[in-house]
Amino acid sequence: MDMSVLFVVALVVLAFVLLFSVVKIVPQGREYTVERFGKYTRTLSPGISLLTPFVERIGRRMNMMEQVLDVPTQEVITKDNAMVKVDGIVFIQVMDAARAAYRVDNLPYAIAQLCMTNLRTVVGSMELDEVLSQRDAINTRLLHVIDAATEPWGVKANRIEIKDLTPPSDITNAMARQMKAERERRAVITEADGEKQAAIARAEGAKQAAILEAEGRREAAFRDAEARERAAEAEARATAMVSEAIARGDVNAINYFVAQKYVEAFAELARSPQQKTVIVPSEMGALVGSIAGIGELVGLARDQQGGARAAAPRPPAPPRPPRPRGSVPGTE
Repeated sequence: MDMSVLFVVALVVLAFVLLFSVVKIVPQGREYTVERFGKYTRTLSPGISLLTPFVERIGRRMNMMEQVLDVPTQEVITKDNAMVKVDGIVFIQVMDAARAAYRVDNLPYAIAQLCMTNLRTVVGSMELDEVLSQRDAINTRLLHVIDAATEPWGVKANRIEIKDLTPPSDITNAMARQMKAERERRAVITEADGEKQAAIARAEGAKQAAILEAEGRREAAFRDAEARERAAEAEARATAMVSEAIARGDVNAINYFVAQKYVEAFAELARSPQQKTVIVPSEMGALVGSIAGIGELVGLARDQQGGARAAAPRPPAPPRPPRPRGSVPGTE
């Protein structure tokens, strides 16, 4: 009875062992290689698969998803003999599980070493300024070389990126000084351009001001000339009117004209800045008497001209009685 129980238990255990060795479940994103007596025969895709018991077994479990590998930091000498520290990352994906499993041993290490050697080659063929400014070009060259080298392994290199480029401290300091000098040069140039533009603007403003001032002076001169011309015309008309009045025998006009000129001359004498003392004539009537005498002479001349033009001789006009000094003719 005890032996039969042990036999049944042994059969159950053997059945479970056979079941787990025959039925294989492959998760998504993985592929398993199958070996028969140690030789690769086929690849299991994601899902459930059956193996031949005691004949076939799982060889390699390959990750088919995209993987990220670090490229270790290394010192590289550039073309112009500058030492820089470079590291990076590479994105790979296994496309053929069988070739990736059986054509290279330790695939991540092999790809990392391949990236390091090619990174040293690419960076060493460039100068320091190119290395610092042309990362995209370095990434493109590395990707082309690594992808071609890993293709026989059933691996595709999707991207390669340089993470860090560290030049020596002395070169870093020199670059900082160079950048500072360049910034200062640009600042000086910008300031000089600003001063130049300001000077041009000031000169343009002065030019426009001078033009406007000249136009103002020209307009003022034109206005002054026009005013003088009108004043001269008015003076000429006044003189003509006085002459006509004299010709008609109107002595008041010449008296007014002479008195106006006298008053104007006396006003100018009083307004003179160099005149400290103004002497006023004590006998202002003398001026009026002189004007009256001039009027008498003008009247006499007019009467003589009228008598000469008359057809018949006329008796001479009786002489006018003399006026006392100080009286103004024509006010009677």
